[in-house]
Amino acid sequence: MRIARFSIDGNVAFGAVEGSTALAASEGELVLDIIKGIPFADFELSGTKVPLSKVRLLPPVLPSKIVAIGRNYAEHAAELGNEVPDFPITFFKPSTSVVGPGDPITYPSFSQDLHHEAELAVVIGRMCREVPRERVKDVILGYTCANDVTARDVQQREKQWARAKGFDSSCPLGPWIETDLDPGDLTIQCTVNGEQRQLGRTSQMVRSIEDLIVHITEAMTLLPGDVILTGTPAGVGPLNVGDEVAVTIEGIGTLTNKVIKRG
Repeated sequence: MRIARFSIDGNVAFGAVEGSTALAASEGELVLDIIKGIPFADFELSGTKVPLSKVRLLPPVLPSKIVAIGRNYAEHAAELGNEVPDFPITFFKPSTSVVGPGDPITYPSFSQDLHHEAELAVVIGRMCREVPRERVKDVILGYTCANDVTARDVQQREKQWARAKGFDSSCPLGPWIETDLDPGDLTIQCTVNGEQRQLGRTSQMVRSIEDLIVHITEAMTLLPGDVILTGTPAGVGPLNVGDEVAVTIEGIGTLTNKVIKRG
């Protein structure tokens, strides 16, 4: 099931996306069956359907925290002159960094070198802590597309990555959550103004999603709606004001955002 969060006539709701596959269909061919309740508990489909073209898609979740993983693709680590670490590098992006499909990425005033990073995002479905490997699938609601937008110059000069990766609009998520997906070997692609920049596969991850969730939950409790960013493949590069950046993940869809000047 594909679960979207959207607004219509000033109201916010969740809905199940129905229609042909997201990559093949135009918005006009897709409809939303409004969900009774929230997707983190038992819910029913209302049978009330609205065309996707009549709503505004929002970030599919509003996480309490985004736990991100650095250097989880060997070629990406190498392109920035880094070694693959012995243990996963974890960092946070705040909830205020999240924007949805079609929302602008605001170029931060304190950076001169903004980069895209296409990533598979894991959406947590239930509160969990110290998750054993065999139970990892039980705590995952589904998967969505993410762009770990990074002020690369700030990242390189500051020991902590909070400003470089946590500024407002630095975490586009969407367009929806896919709950029925095997994440083991999916194509991840990033284009800027239609030109391909990144192309990789989730099978190239140094550490699997199971590894990451076990590692993270050793230290902290994850809540329903929390998001894990699993790392980016090689090919990261600059974004400029006016650029349109799109992250496409096989089996999920495409997340598109435009870079604007901070006003």
